[in-house]
Amino acid sequence: MGDLPGLRGQSIWVSVHAMTTKADFTDDEWTRLERAPLVAGMAISLADPGGPIEAVKESMAALKTLSETAQSGGRGELVDAIAKSVGEKLRDRKSPLADFKPRGALAGEQILEELRVANELVTQKATPDEAAAFREWLLTAARRAAEAAKEGGFLGFRAERVSEGEQQMLDRLAGVLS
Repeated sequence: MGDLPGLRGQSIWVSVHAMTTKADFTDDEWTRLERAPLVAGMAISLADPGGPIEAVKESMAALKTLSETAQSGGRGELVDAIAKSVGEKLRDRKSPLADFKPRGALAGEQILEELRVANELVTQKATPDEAAAFREWLLTAARRAAEAAKEGGFLGFRAERVSEGEQQMLDRLAGVLS
């Protein structure tokens, strides 16, 4: 190769925007990222367990956040790729939660640890903008789950949109994902 006119002997620095993709993660890590928005919704359901109707509404809100991202994108290339991957699993009737089944008295801590590890993965392997978009996506899924069903009250009267327990969990999630 020859020199470019006027640039003989000069160094040229080119800035390349590195995009994080599925190839940057192991299969286990990618599975963990795929289930993270559903786990964030699960955290809300566990924080203030209502009845089965409330649990379904909260789960559906987290799923809706995921499906909207899969369909329309706009949350950054990494988040969009994760959402599309989960959408494909759901269409194939495969559970994105895989083998994650928190149980017993420590379920809340298991959920927070799962999200803490997912956050560490994107912090280590993704760009700062992609990691921030991922964290915001998880918080959006959790917030929508919290707002999906009224809690407490009697026959809907004096019920709260976001209960005290749910707000505490949202605050804990914000801490874990910071």
